Amino acid sequence: MAKIGDIVRFLNSTGGGRIASITGNIAHVVDEDGFETPVLLREIVVVGTAESQTPAKPTFYGPSSKEVKQPDTQARTDKPTVAAPKIEEDIPVEETPEGEKLNVVLAFEPENLKELTTTTIDTYLVNDSNYYLFFTYMTRSDDDSKWVTRYAGTVEPNIQLYLGELSRESINEIGHVAFQYIAFKNDRKFDLKRPAFVDIKFDNTKFFKLHCYRSNPYFDKEVIALEIVKNDRPAVNEHVQDANRLEKELNNKIRADRTVRKRVVKHSEKRNNDIIEVDLHISELVDTTRGLSNADMLNLQVDEFRRVMDSNLKNHGQKIVFIHGKGEGVLRQALMKELNYRYKGHQVQDASFREYGYGATQVTIR
Repeated sequence: MAKIGDIVRFLNSTGGGRIASITGNIAHVVDEDGFETPVLLREIVVVGTAESQTPAKPTFYGPSSKEVKQPDTQARTDKPTVAAPKIEEDIPVEETPEGEKLNVVLAFEPENLKELTTTTIDTYLVNDSNYYLFFTYMTRSDDDSKWVTRYAGTVEPNIQLYLGELSRESINEIGHVAFQYIAFKNDRKFDLKRPAFVDIKFDNTKFFKLHCYRSNPYFDKEVIALEIVKNDRPAVNEHVQDANRLEKELNNKIRADRTVRKRVVKHSEKRNNDIIEVDLHISELVDTTRGLSNADMLNLQVDEFRRVMDSNLKNHGQKIVFIHGKGEGVLRQALMKELNYRYKGHQVQDASFREYGYGATQVTIR
């Protein structure tokens, strides 16, 4: 059983020191620089007793670590944790070829998966790379434009870092998750990685849905995992993605409109004695229908109808036959709507069946 004065090392993270005091199940460990770290008693190993006064140098064990949790009194305040950049110079970094690409995951692990409505949520950062990351982890609610810093500091290569605990109240304040980082190596050459900012819109109701927690190669338990960086590619920011999508759709619409305007190279009307005949079949209006939707074609036909009507409104008594075809009657219905509202007051009747069949309407300008 550890006691005050014992020399200890941390079981699942880098560092250690001498126990200065014990409060409940929390030991307050002071390292050789005089910094005090609160840590659970079960997370430490005694390497020198108070009686022997044997000095012991903290040693790094294992490929990953879990940064110690703060005392419950601090966790309940839900204040951001800010850790100053600190690199252990005497701990060798075991690099792998795969680690030359950044892979960063932010994960949420419930304390009790069976009590999702009341449990707290532990937050972890996985740095699966050969690089140190100086980073800031932030959140904000949907109805607030201001961010809250939840952790800022440095994470070592190939480390799983504990970022803090989310209470039931703070869960409701998370609508966006943001992550900023700078990647670097210490005392060795490396390929430069671009600093990045990732903003992910997050549905916080997932915290209360069992099916949203899934197995993950970095964790023994089921978690909600957000891929911040995958193979050097940061996650696409939601607002940037939406803006890019809208810009792309707008540009496509502009190009389509320009194409349509270029395609209308001839008018569809011709005179037959005193009657103007207007063929509204789409093949008479454009050279090709490639890239045009049904709505685009209908708009072209209605525009041609309006052009002819507007150019003849002062020609009282002028007869105009609009050839629209029988088909499903969509174009005829559109023309009748125009005549009933926009061009009401003119005489409308079916055109001569002998000359035009069932697919034509005659308008006499009044």
